[in-house]
Amino acid sequence: MRLGKRDGPLARVGRPGTLLLTIGLGGTVVFAFSPVQPAESHPSRILAFVTNTGSDTVTVYDTRLEEVRATVPVGDAPVAAAVAPDGNRAYVANALSNDVSVINTATLKVVATIPVGRVPFGVVAVPDRVYVADHGSDTVTVIDAGRGRPVATIPAGPLPHTLAASPDGAQVLLTNNGGRSLSVIDVRTNKIIASHRTGLFPHGVAAPGRAGHVYVANTGSRSVTVVAPGAEPVTVPVGRTPTGVGATPFSEWVYVANMRDNTVSVIHAPTARVTATIPVGRRPEGVAVEPGGDRVYVTNTGSDTMSVIDAQDNKVIATVPVGEEPEGVAVSPR
Repeated sequence: MRLGKRDGPLARVGRPGTLLLTIGLGGTVVFAFSPVQPAESHPSRILAFVTNTGSDTVTVYDTRLEEVRATVPVGDAPVAAAVAPDGNRAYVANALSNDVSVINTATLKVVATIPVGRVPFGVVAVPDRVYVADHGSDTVTVIDAGRGRPVATIPAGPLPHTLAASPDGAQVLLTNNGGRSLSVIDVRTNKIIASHRTGLFPHGVAAPGRAGHVYVANTGSRSVTVVAPGAEPVTVPVGRTPTGVGATPFSEWVYVANMRDNTVSVIHAPTARVTATIPVGRRPEGVAVEPGGDRVYVTNTGSDTMSVIDAQDNKVIATVPVGEEPEGVAVSPR
């Protein structure tokens, strides 16, 4: 509904939720309040899921409200988490109960528990499927997300550790901690279609989408291996015992948690150089970047906290208490 004369010579249009002032032809001043637009015009809720290995729980942190929303009991020794591309489910790998907990992200309740291989360390979700790295079985378990049960088992390299998905969801990347290698799994066939050499004891992996580049943290080599199509791998020196890796969605910055240095290395992806080092809590391990790229979330296993980094200033702006020995962290895509 419009108040005032639509042909007023000084009519002004306000933003949603603001006061409008209209001066009509006769000089009459009319005030109106513009209605707020539908909810979709507001920032969406982005949740961070932190796996607390020592307390068998997942801490759910609302990144927009900047507060802990819930603490969810899961299986024994949860080490990693992933969120489905549609944001409706979170999947938690429980290393000592050999299963995956499925959390409904609306109710923040566990709605299913799915058995997998021995000592699951890594998990990633793509449309319709979930892949789990079975560290103790040298396999990857493939879960049908709709039916909530395993449908395939893929032989992997020695001590498979961490998983990441390509931006289009067509491939899954797997680090083999005992094999100094990165495996590439074709989602369509559930087969390994390529293998790349990495540094010693590869741990975290990120595939942000920059022309197919993949970043692997080598815990035994104090380095990150950059794998790019049609090129020789590049090695970037970082801090001691690099573990988790996260990257901005625009593929410009890569963040690496250095466990023994209590720092995060910031790599400028186009030049493959470290441009900043950020002090965080004790024994940082997991890294996740929110969809907009403005905030980076780092779990500090030795401090029972999560550091929140402002990606513009490369500074910690908040330290959030979570559960005991937090390892993994995953952020919902929307």
